[in-house]
Amino acid sequence: MADERGDARSKRPQQKDERRQRAQERRGEPPLSRERIVATAVELLDAQGVDGLTMRRLADHLGAGVMSLYWHVNNKEDVFDLALDAVLEYRGPSQLVEPQDWRGEVVLILEDWRASMLRHPWSASLLPRRALGPNILRSLELLSKTLSRAGVADAELNVAIWSLWNYVMGATITRASFDLSDEDRAAAQQRLTHLSECYPTIERSRLLLDNDWDGAFRTGLGFLLDGLPLR
Repeated sequence: MADERGDARSKRPQQKDERRQRAQERRGEPPLSRERIVATAVELLDAQGVDGLTMRRLADHLGAGVMSLYWHVNNKEDVFDLALDAVLEYRGPSQLVEPQDWRGEVVLILEDWRASMLRHPWSASLLPRRALGPNILRSLELLSKTLSRAGVADAELNVAIWSLWNYVMGATITRASFDLSDEDRAAAQQRLTHLSECYPTIERSRLLLDNDWDGAFRTGLGFLLDGLPLR
């Protein structure tokens, strides 16, 4: 008798999910799928950040039961991995460029990566502790092949990749977190002016008023690419 009661209780969540699914179909909503789960997870992450994503909240936004999600994803960590890989898909040229244009290809890859992370700021915090998905790995493979064809020696390739990775991650996190208003910038620069005897160089360069993040990223990337050891 106890086993029968346990079986009945275990069936209730499944029956509830099935009723939800039939209700969705009657309303003309698309069926639950991994693609819908990932797209909705990205929307939640964009709106509420990493801490705002729970399986319950995700299921509610999908109009589904929590247990039904596990037919398509393993757990919340799996959802994080899938969402991260989805937003970091590189949609640039699919063909490798000629070696003489390697810099243009590298710039395209890294600018696309940075732009994706700025559109989805949560991605930068997740990337260092996630399993790298196929989209991210394809981008790294394309980047590695481009540098290799351009003449970066195999012995220097890993150093080049990690240097570029660190540059993009650092530039993106700084841009996302350094969100001062024009008034705040002006006040900070005025303070530097009063302290110009102590900090003459950054006061003269008007460092705190420089808001050209995109230009600084591309110019700094050029400095880094200039230092790559080519055969």
